[in-house]
Amino acid sequence: QVQLRESGGGLVQAGASLRLSCAASGRTFSLYGMGWFRQAPGKQRELVAAINFAGESTYYADSVKGRFTISRDNAKNTIYLQMNSLKPDDTAIFYCAATKYRSIGYKIEDYADWGQGTQVTVSS
Repeated sequence: QVQLRESGGGLVQAGASLRLSCAASGRTFSLYGMGWFRQAPGKQRELVAAINFAGESTYYADSVKGRFTISRDNAKNTIYLQMNSLKPDDTAIFYCAATKYRSIGYKIEDYADWGQGTQVTVSS
């Protein structure tokens, strides 16, 4: 099991940037793919971005492509989500999660461990 703790959320205006961090401890972080999900009120949790174990491959949802960047620092057991040009529609609780595999996980079922989430609110 891996323990995950997100940080970096907050309240910003549209067009601003935020960087989320997710610190991991427990099972060997560098062996597993990681992802960032978000869940807005009344909506299902959705995959925003994902990265494989080595950081060589990434995935982005169409809604964030070109604005968000996922990265990882295996030496620090941390992943990041750089979010630029934020929109009110980005308002949600953001969760990081660890997969059961080295590759990118595209489905919620691929993820074994979850953080508690961090709130991101974008005002218009």
